[in-house]
Amino acid sequence: MSVGEEIRTEQGRPQQSLATGAARNLATTTKSTPQMQEISSRWLLRMLPWVQVQGGTYRVNRRLSYSVGDGRVTFVKTGDQVRVIPAELGELPALRRFEDLAVLEELAQRCRQREFGPGETIASFGSAVDEVYLLAHGRAEKLGTGPYGDDAVLGVLADGAYFGDQCLADPDAIWEYTARAATACTVLALSRQDVAQLAERADSLRTHLAGLHAVPAQRTNKYGEKEIDLSAGHVGEADIPGTYVDYDAAPREYELSVAQTVLRIHTRVADLYNQPMNQTEQQLRLTVEALKERQEHELVNNREFGLLSNCEYDQRLQPHAGVPSPDDMDELLSRRRGSKMFLAHPRAISAFGRECTRRGVYPDTVEVAGHHVPAWRGVPIFPCNKIPISDARTTSILCMRTGEEDAGVIGLQQAGIPDEIEPSLSVRFMGISEQAIMSYLVTAYYSAAVLVPDALGVLENVEIGRWR
Repeated sequence: MSVGEEIRTEQGRPQQSLATGAARNLATTTKSTPQMQEISSRWLLRMLPWVQVQGGTYRVNRRLSYSVGDGRVTFVKTGDQVRVIPAELGELPALRRFEDLAVLEELAQRCRQREFGPGETIASFGSAVDEVYLLAHGRAEKLGTGPYGDDAVLGVLADGAYFGDQCLADPDAIWEYTARAATACTVLALSRQDVAQLAERADSLRTHLAGLHAVPAQRTNKYGEKEIDLSAGHVGEADIPGTYVDYDAAPREYELSVAQTVLRIHTRVADLYNQPMNQTEQQLRLTVEALKERQEHELVNNREFGLLSNCEYDQRLQPHAGVPSPDDMDELLSRRRGSKMFLAHPRAISAFGRECTRRGVYPDTVEVAGHHVPAWRGVPIFPCNKIPISDARTTSILCMRTGEEDAGVIGLQQAGIPDEIEPSLSVRFMGISEQAIMSYLVTAYYSAAVLVPDALGVLENVEIGRWR
């Protein structure tokens, strides 16, 4: 601008006062603390009862159980061909603890792939069971006869399930239900005849199958635990049975897991740029928030102690229609006493709400820590964005009983560690490098334990992207 030239406004008039752009040079800016999008509600960390663990290890003692196999089979897919991983055949009750990999490999090769369309019958009620079916992909229903002669859905099977395995131990077994494909299903079938022919050549398999009746001969309750002999309703001088409670000789032990990072801050930043906010405090605050997010992620997804991986197979349910419905939530609740909380991805909660609206059902809400949380049958449904969503837009809903006194799900921690800022979370100064960089070691120790199998249940393969 030349000397003497007037400053004009956007409307072309001469400027009569100081502009805001120039005035800001003399003003003090009001600033927020550093924000981050990663922070979530972290309801699992807040609602899980935390148990103090001395020595970094927690042992879960249980009654002796004689259950002989209760798992899920895993497959590999090449193009349109599916084959079972040989070692995964050991999940079948009849092959549990059978370790001859060469024989398992041959059994895997004898599995024949079959495709079933929606509504097709896989096995019929009353017919002889002569094949073991391994469900590689899809959803199938177990149908029986209701009390008034109508068809009743006894259960829903999904990826990794197996049925018909009783034929390996009992050649006279018959189907007690009808298995029907609810969606397109890919199934691997292993015939009893193939197993018998292989057993004639393989001494290890023949010996193993011959000893199958050793475990079922034990007197157990419906949970597979050794029976406690009792007498009730007797009169007079009846003989009262003696008994004892046997313990699992090899109980599971949970070691505390760790999440760590090293936070680095240049001393020049900490010295000169520390007003009006402390740079070290803000850096540590955001680092701790990220560490807690990772901690909750591990509690849900870790393969060793995560809740999704440690739910027993008989506590895993499949939605009857794919979408999460009130019926599915009721069945999930019915599998355990004293359920304290549901845990679901926010999109799964939304899908459940849509299904309730479609049926004209309106879930209630409960107040937890000053927040109104959606609930079903009085049990709060907490959001958790750490529960994964698959490429097929399916997810899981967890239901659990919590607390050590109720034999539920508990969190594990060790409070009182050096330089602790929160229970089981510490920030330790590591020194200053030759480049004048300060280092802080941020550490969190944690784990989770399911005290008895029915404390945790999962509704799997919940569809969240279907509107109907």
